[in-house]
Amino acid sequence: MNLRRDLQGYAGIYLRGLMMGACDIIPGVSGGTIALITGIYERLVGAIGSIDLNLVKDLFRADTVALRADLKRIDIPFLIALLAGIGTSFLLMSGVILTLLTDYAVETYSFFLGLIFASAVAIFVDIRSHSHATAVFLVIGAVAGYIIGGLGYLDIGHSLPVLFLTGMVALCAMILPGISGAYITLVLNQYEFMLAALQALSIPELLAYITGGIAGLLLFAKALKYLLSTYHGLMLALLTGLMLGSARMLWERGTAAGDMVSGGWIFLIAGIVVVSAVEYTKRRYQANMA
Repeated sequence: MNLRRDLQGYAGIYLRGLMMGACDIIPGVSGGTIALITGIYERLVGAIGSIDLNLVKDLFRADTVALRADLKRIDIPFLIALLAGIGTSFLLMSGVILTLLTDYAVETYSFFLGLIFASAVAIFVDIRSHSHATAVFLVIGAVAGYIIGGLGYLDIGHSLPVLFLTGMVALCAMILPGISGAYITLVLNQYEFMLAALQALSIPELLAYITGGIAGLLLFAKALKYLLSTYHGLMLALLTGLMLGSARMLWERGTAAGDMVSGGWIFLIAGIVVVSAVEYTKRRYQANMA
């Protein structure tokens, strides 16, 4: 009876992973928001927050007792079921998005642009109090984002070290409110390459990206959580600016493919509507839980 209940529970986690993966592979929609809406956000953050260097030390020491305690604290069965769902979504959707980017570039980039604009506004709304400092951090973020948005024109290649560093930055985005790891990958000019690698199941590239993400979580997760809890408003203002400034890249890529004004406005609105619906559902969930 308990086994059946456990299997049903992990099947539910897998389905949540499917929904998170469908969002995580689209730049501008955060899988973390879906985790919050579906009631597993705190469990996910707790599991990620339990990953630390002690796990690596115990692994190298072959300390089975300590390693077993580490794995139990990290909630391994939960993460396996969730990552299986996310991975399934990635595999199913990678080919679809590559086709959209190739055959419907204006419409797809316009949709992504709507997602980013709406996500930036949603993040900024979460700032509890506004001040001159938040305005300054918003401007700093926008300028930095505009500069970063130009990185797409730099030919930094797709070597394994580059993919490692991209994964390190992108997967850290999962613990930031409203930031999509896929968008970070897109800004760093690795998005389409990683979609193709995912579709082809190119193990070296996927392994470099994932390993970088794990390293990033080990090194920066606690620092990012501290900054968000201690300087909440300033961090959100900075994130909002980064998203708005780096949207430059989406606009320029879209205009290179066609007329973004006449051909993409309805898809931009669709992107805004999608994020608005997700945010509305999230806020309803939070209100009901309060």
